[in-house]
Amino acid sequence: MEVLIFLVPLAVTLGALGLAAFLWSLKNGQYDDLDGAAWRAIADDEAVESAPEQASFSELPASASPAQSPR
Repeated sequence: MEVLIFLVPLAVTLGALGLAAFLWSLKNGQYDDLDGAAWRAIADDEAVESAPEQASFSELPASASPAQSPR
């Protein structure tokens, strides 16, 4: 029970710090534009260069076929 002498003030202090941090973030506009960051993350700003064409399985030599390789 003596540990409560330390834990209760510690819990109140941490709660007050968390509340102060939340109020500071509200005051500084951290929650003004909730959707803007999400849309900026998925916006297609840059043109994507096309990847070089990859060979299809029909263009591979017969020796490269996995079905014919020895195990």
